[in-house]
Amino acid sequence: MTASTTTPYDADEIEAARKLFEGPWDFVWASTKIDDLPPMVGQEIAFAGRSNVGKSSLINALTRRNALARTSHTPGRTQQLNFFRQVDHDERLTIVDMPGYGYAAVGKEKVAAWTKLIHDYLRGRSNLMRVYVLIDARHGIKEVDSAVLETLDKAAVSYQVVLTKGDAIKQSDQTFMAEATFDEIKRRPAAFPEVLVTSSEKGLGIPELRAAIARVLAERS
Repeated sequence: MTASTTTPYDADEIEAARKLFEGPWDFVWASTKIDDLPPMVGQEIAFAGRSNVGKSSLINALTRRNALARTSHTPGRTQQLNFFRQVDHDERLTIVDMPGYGYAAVGKEKVAAWTKLIHDYLRGRSNLMRVYVLIDARHGIKEVDSAVLETLDKAAVSYQVVLTKGDAIKQSDQTFMAEATFDEIKRRPAAFPEVLVTSSEKGLGIPELRAAIARVLAERS
């Protein structure tokens, strides 16, 4: 489900995007500081969001891997930038799982360090094609999310908002939250004019998200 000003994804796009994500994916790099990032090859997309919003689960759903990205019910489990690529592929696409921002079950100093790493990465990665900012569909955009959107706007980094855990609310509420979120971001300079509703558990919106990513790669290749 989407709220957008873009053309819907057709069956051919959905199928091409499915094939894009076919094949084995693997973990290739982890960075805890900005001077330890991997060499820039191909194109990168990154997934950002509050702690426990479902970044790792969404990456696993996209790649059809149950444990590619580690998941946890404990906020703050992802403590570094984790990079994933397709095994034996042409390195065209890298997926980056970012540390959750906002609340985490660790000390404030570590949270501050993660936050700095996130912001430094977003400002300085020239092959970063788009950031997918994940927002819990039950709660919508919070103040801590707005701060990250501001950083992306100021850095002129293209981003798209993706609502997660859509299966936790009724379909009518999914539509309401998608439209309300779209209204919040439509005037932001770096925001892509489309909001997707997803559920990693039920598969809701996963084909459309793959197609959205495929469009980005096609447009910028």
